[in-house]
Amino acid sequence: MAQRLHQQSFLAFLHKIGRLLKKIKPHHDIATKIQDIKKSVREIKERRERYGFSSSDQGSSSRATNVTWHDPRVGSLFIEEDEVVGIESTRDELVSWLVGGVSKRFVISVVGMGGIGKTTLTKKVYENESVKGHFDCRVWITVSQSYNISKILMSMTKQIYQARETAPGQIDMTDEITLISQLRKCLQQKRYVVVFDDVWKTEFWEIVKHALPCNDKGSRIIITTRSDLIGVSCKESLYDQVHKLQPLSQDKAWELFCRKAFHTEFQGGCPRELVTLSMDIVRKCEGLPLAIVAIGSLLSTKEKVPLEWKKLNDSLSSELECNPHLTSITNILSLSYHDLPCYLKSCYLYFGIFPEDYTITGFRLLSLWVVEGFIEGKKGKPLEDVADEYLMELIHRNLVQVLFGELDYEVDRKYRIHDLLHEIILSKAEELNFCRVLKAGNTTFRGKSRCLSIHDATENVFETSEYSRVRSIFLFNTNKIPRSFIVKLFKKFKLLKVLDFEDAHIDYLPQEVGNLFHFKHLSLRRTKVKILPKSVGRLLNLQTINITETAVRELPIEIFRLYKLRHILALSYDIENKSSFYLVRGVKMHEGVGCLNELQMLSIIDANHLGVGLFEELEKLSQLTMLGISNITVKSGRALCTSIQNMARLKILFVGSTSEDEIIDLQSISSPPQFLEHISLWGRLKKLPNWILKLQNLAKLMLSFSSLEEDPLSCLQALPNLVTLSLYHAYEGEQLHFEEGGFLKLKKLILRELKKLKMVEIGRGSLPDLEQLEIGPCPRMKKLPSRIQHLENLKILDFYEMQGEFVLRMQPNGGEDYWKVEKVSTIRLMYRIKGERYQTYKLGDSQLLERLQR
Repeated sequence: MAQRLHQQSFLAFLHKIGRLLKKIKPHHDIATKIQDIKKSVREIKERRERYGFSSSDQGSSSRATNVTWHDPRVGSLFIEEDEVVGIESTRDELVSWLVGGVSKRFVISVVGMGGIGKTTLTKKVYENESVKGHFDCRVWITVSQSYNISKILMSMTKQIYQARETAPGQIDMTDEITLISQLRKCLQQKRYVVVFDDVWKTEFWEIVKHALPCNDKGSRIIITTRSDLIGVSCKESLYDQVHKLQPLSQDKAWELFCRKAFHTEFQGGCPRELVTLSMDIVRKCEGLPLAIVAIGSLLSTKEKVPLEWKKLNDSLSSELECNPHLTSITNILSLSYHDLPCYLKSCYLYFGIFPEDYTITGFRLLSLWVVEGFIEGKKGKPLEDVADEYLMELIHRNLVQVLFGELDYEVDRKYRIHDLLHEIILSKAEELNFCRVLKAGNTTFRGKSRCLSIHDATENVFETSEYSRVRSIFLFNTNKIPRSFIVKLFKKFKLLKVLDFEDAHIDYLPQEVGNLFHFKHLSLRRTKVKILPKSVGRLLNLQTINITETAVRELPIEIFRLYKLRHILALSYDIENKSSFYLVRGVKMHEGVGCLNELQMLSIIDANHLGVGLFEELEKLSQLTMLGISNITVKSGRALCTSIQNMARLKILFVGSTSEDEIIDLQSISSPPQFLEHISLWGRLKKLPNWILKLQNLAKLMLSFSSLEEDPLSCLQALPNLVTLSLYHAYEGEQLHFEEGGFLKLKKLILRELKKLKMVEIGRGSLPDLEQLEIGPCPRMKKLPSRIQHLENLKILDFYEMQGEFVLRMQPNGGEDYWKVEKVSTIRLMYRIKGERYQTYKLGDSQLLERLQR
């Protein structure tokens, strides 16, 4: 019996071995094919690098269609004089840097987004007669994305010898060290200027700089690049310059457009019937010369009637993609997308979700990137910090524009992208099934996109569409949405992770929201929703609740089951009542918040109905980067100090008292969080807390209703990184003195509702970087701050409800102080008409003058 069992076991073993052997061969064949593919890919890569081929999408696309590919930037080297508009002063400044200044060799980096005119500007400088006559040797090198360093060094060598009309002799043209040595030898005794146009990598300069000797003969190097980081990396001495090229102003953009669109007709001016359409087209170009010239040239070939121009304006997106006159815009701007590393492409394409010309707060953007899974974790860093690094990289590549909040008490920056980049993103996102945008008249969704962005659409958008793959939904510019629509949404989308209803016309969130197990992000900001249903307590994966500027006044106790919560944002304020102490409000919360130990943002909670236990709970939240708390008393303020000291990662702090008379006592903080960047104190202070002066990273300080009796400026002036200072009902004195050499980095200064202030003194050398100044109402102030004319970087002056005598002194005709501010680009005079919103006037406005003189 035992022998028979042994034989059966042995036979079973042989059968098993046989089955395995049958599988081994196909597995081996697959592995061999994979190795062959890898080997082929390596060989292709080596050949591409050896011969300097580009792997950009444009090149492969052109070769596939048997069309000879050419660099779309070539046209920038041959711009006619009539296309040079708005760069004259910059051109003259660059020329002066080249032919004047120190004898030391230095680098000038011209930085800006694609199509902004870097190459055009640099070519005009390079061809300037005074520049030609000043240098013994001139070299122009176009670098591009797929540069080959040996070829570039070889090209430099050939250009130098061609200028000397000699031959280089026997040189190994493939050896970088030999080429660098030869170039150094050739240039050592010469005053040279070398242009490296279109640099994409920081390592390029690290290599090529060794070929350019510092020969103390006044030599210059110009580098053009789309990356701020490359510009900064080339700045190695005090003499090196970085010039950030800005878009054309509206006036200059209009001038350039008219030159191109009407150069043969109407004496170069725009006919009246086309002005509105033309202005709209120019606005979409947002000061980008490349786009203005291309679109203007195309329109110059069309009949000058509104119908033709409206067609192009309405279909600009498709024209950019298909019209051969405009594809150069798309090709040039797309280069920046193709240069992005893989981890940034999804983040960048995400901007396509939002409508054209839309601004998005940094918090909203970064939290969405995190919940969508775009952010790769780094050891020891929260995902939000890594996301912030990604955003900064896009900004430094000049793909994202930075804006600041319009309201003084907003803590978050805002971001947007150029309208033409938005068109390119939409095209790429649809091609990759990254997201689908549904608009009125185009509401059918049959695709594989996991993200759905609905603009101007109504309820019928859900009638004919397929939703099995959708994970994220955004609503923009929607009309009033019926409750049946909301219920249907939660029934159809079972796998939702993100629901962003910001600014949507909804007043209701159904209980069914609790059925969305995968849900991670819920934003109801600026909706009419009044109550959060208790079912949110079932959303165990929820990371973000944003009820900012809603009518929600209390959070349900069920949220304490949501242990993955990272952000609770509940700030509410009454914009119509700006002067009220009770402008900013918090939301009520039950005790128990200490269990949410992953919480990073908590703002703003109402401390009025909670006892000392709240502050013991807050001490447990060691991961907080933002804390906002309102209705603090003197006693609870002292308890809060202990909690704040335990928040080592805290960056943003808002503290508000119960009333104008209640003092905020935060003096007992001995060791403040060193990463604090933004502090807003809303209530009376006996004096400025001493620990604020220790904050080396503090960038924004806002004091509201502080009623300080001592001038706070003498204490604050030494803060090394303070960029924004706001004093709102904050000072009871008659004079503010900015001492000599103080506030070296301050860019924005707000002096509002300082009823007793008579004089502002600006010491010599103080406020050197100030760009924006807001003053008023200050009824006792009769004249401009002293030395205001020495603030070289001042661009915006805003005056609110200032007295007639003050404003009349600044008038262009006869105002004795006008000369002090005539160089400021924007001066706005704001007055309330019959208690309503502010109305803006300009200097010299007859209506305002008549009113003031009465």
